[in-house]
Amino acid sequence: MDEKIKVTTPRYQQIAADVAAKIVEKHYKVGERIYTRSSLASQYGVSAETARRAISILADLRIVETVRGSGVTILSQEAAAQFVKQFRDIKSMSALKTEILQQLDKQMEDGKSLKNNISELMDRVERFKTINPFVPFEAIIQASSHCVGKTLSQVNFWHNTTATVIGIRHLDTLLMSPGPYAFLHEGDTIYFVGDDNSQIRVKEFIEITDLK
Repeated sequence: MDEKIKVTTPRYQQIAADVAAKIVEKHYKVGERIYTRSSLASQYGVSAETARRAISILADLRIVETVRGSGVTILSQEAAAQFVKQFRDIKSMSALKTEILQQLDKQMEDGKSLKNNISELMDRVERFKTINPFVPFEAIIQASSHCVGKTLSQVNFWHNTTATVIGIRHLDTLLMSPGPYAFLHEGDTIYFVGDDNSQIRVKEFIEITDLK
């Protein structure tokens, strides 16, 4: 069977990266007041909630500042540049991983090319660690887990495990940087980061069958 894994990035994160790129390219200058949520939603053809989440990312990273009724003000070109670089590195690594998996499905028809790709992936991972030194763990949601059919927010995932979910693989789709309203399903693989004991806490938490 020739399965292909699709790697998707949430729309709000794509919008945040696009706005940050415009700041880096000086389309918007530090101190300049730009969008309101409604105008951002209209420009990108998304809901107001999606626009709000995009702005929230930029505000959390101190790239912009939001003032109720006054729109969004640009704070830092340097912070925008750092975010854009990290966003592109993650997308580049995801694309490379997809390419490797496709080559494995073809039974390593070109062993030399695969070896080079793996070597390149390892090099990129090492470079990425210098920017974001988190090594993700993974766990599978079993049918008996109390998490099945619930969102990360509903199960208070972070509060119960202190681990941050950075990806969820559902069937043949990998969702990067899922928000609190992302659902967990039987058989999903969750990728998360945390301290050295987080892997044990997550395993014990998702194995609970009835959380009271």
